[in-house]
Amino acid sequence: MNKKKSILENNVLYTIIAIVIGFLVGAIFLTIAGISPAVAYGKLFSSIFSKPKYLVWTLVYAAPLIFTGLSVAFSFRTGLFNIGAEGQFVIGGLVACILGVTLKLPAGIHALVCLVAAAAAGCIWSLIVGVLKVKRGIHEVLSFIMFNWIAFYLSNYTVNLPFLHRDKTEATQDIAASARLLLPEGMRNALGCSSAHWGFVLAVIAAIVIWIIIEKTTLGYKLKAVGFNSSAAEYGGIDANKSILTALGISGLLSGLGGAVQVLGMSGRLSQFAGQEGFGFEGITVALIGSSNPIGCIFSGLFYGAMKYGGSKLSIVKAPSEVVDIIMGCVVLLIAIAHVFKYFVLKTAKKKEAK
Repeated sequence: MNKKKSILENNVLYTIIAIVIGFLVGAIFLTIAGISPAVAYGKLFSSIFSKPKYLVWTLVYAAPLIFTGLSVAFSFRTGLFNIGAEGQFVIGGLVACILGVTLKLPAGIHALVCLVAAAAAGCIWSLIVGVLKVKRGIHEVLSFIMFNWIAFYLSNYTVNLPFLHRDKTEATQDIAASARLLLPEGMRNALGCSSAHWGFVLAVIAAIVIWIIIEKTTLGYKLKAVGFNSSAAEYGGIDANKSILTALGISGLLSGLGGAVQVLGMSGRLSQFAGQEGFGFEGITVALIGSSNPIGCIFSGLFYGAMKYGGSKLSIVKAPSEVVDIIMGCVVLLIAIAHVFKYFVLKTAKKKEAK
């Protein structure tokens, strides 16, 4: 019975149920639209698993999502809501692009400088909001929403500056080859993916480091203590304001790295935005599916990356790619109310045990 109870209390079970129900709801909408769910889902899954290069593309799509998912998950675990991951992502990508275009450094060192600078930019962007919260009591959600738009318009302005802009386009010049995170050309050709890069490896390393910080260090204990109850933490001698700034700084750093990985890895340039790209907001979904666990974010990021890549191929069978958004929306909604289902399931199991 204890084993059964452990299974019923496991968040993974409810996440799997939420994903299954999400696909069922997506199938209903496809049927209403006059599209065979079997054909659409068949194309979705074949676009992910039928060839090795598709799996590599999934890793490429997943890398920035894992970083923003880690950013949001880390803030969740410390009692904060980093809805500003989008702005931090944009700022990180912008700084990486500027340095990738303007600096002339040896390969490897150039990419490292861009990554470090992007991480620092994301950290500072987030810390500004942290200072506003600590010193002026302004809620971080309100500040982050405004800072997302500031980052959006700042990026569009910078893209069009003469030293960065490419003539007759709405994008910057290509970053230098020495700043790219691409795998060696031979490996990319063998894998069949021209944009294969080291971003996923960096994301996995980041997830492991964040897990160690949260679960195995005094810093992680302090941050979680403040997240659970800041008043009790302060009574125990923990500086709550310092912990808030530390948490937001690390969270912003991760999103900034995600933006750098996207620019230095897949895109190679920065384009003028018509609207917010959404990597930061998708990071919220990744964090929720991963139960705010850094290791869980690796798998949820892979899942979301696969859905994004596979969903981009649905137009081949004349199915709307928006069905992926419907599925992911349902998954998030069901995970958000999973505690209700968990309560009734455990209550029912307890009654059966009593009988």
